Amino acid sequence: MIVTIDGPAGAGKSRAARTLAKRLGFHFLDTGAMYRALTLKVARQAISWDDTEAMAQIALKIDLKLADDRVLVDGEDVTEAIRSFEITTHTHHAADNPVVRNRLVELQRQIGSRQDLVTEGRDQATVVFPDAECKIYLTASDEIRAQRRFDDLRSRGEQITFSEVLEKQRERDNRDIEREYGGLRKSEDSIEICTDGLSPEDVVRKLEKLVRSCQSG
Repeated sequence: MIVTIDGPAGAGKSRAARTLAKRLGFHFLDTGAMYRALTLKVARQAISWDDTEAMAQIALKIDLKLADDRVLVDGEDVTEAIRSFEITTHTHHAADNPVVRNRLVELQRQIGSRQDLVTEGRDQATVVFPDAECKIYLTASDEIRAQRRFDDLRSRGEQITFSEVLEKQRERDNRDIEREYGGLRKSEDSIEICTDGLSPEDVVRKLEKLVRSCQSG
């Protein structure tokens, strides 16, 4: 069974999807981490963000593995490194690259073909797994989403203001929505859940109830 959870940044997708997968006994796929990991490798090689061909070549050759809650690039654990504000800010360069996106979509489908899966991202229901048995669209208000991201970055020791986070988030939302292929869209058969005012446990409880109903239906 495939469960897709799409939605904008800061809606709580990753945490909810990870916890939900554990409760269901499913594998968890963090597709955002895949784009972040590739972005990190591009940054470390000091490749220009405008060099789309070089970025595409990295995507075709990268050794990328997601093991439990860890992200490995060429054998190195980059789980923490990919969550920095800098990498988050530049991830759209990877997401906008057609070769990168096609390659990562291919990898995501390979993973989904082997096991029960809870997968989260922007295009899981619309592009990657259009035939998924359960599709969810998780969202929240701009300020709530920015506050969550701000708190997360501050907890990691990054010096940044709330206004900076909110501004970058709005820019990212616009890019995600306007992206021609794999952009942020709610599929017609996705069920929307707003996480404003809900605790992480409340969110997971709602999602689990929804998935169980899909399983029994």
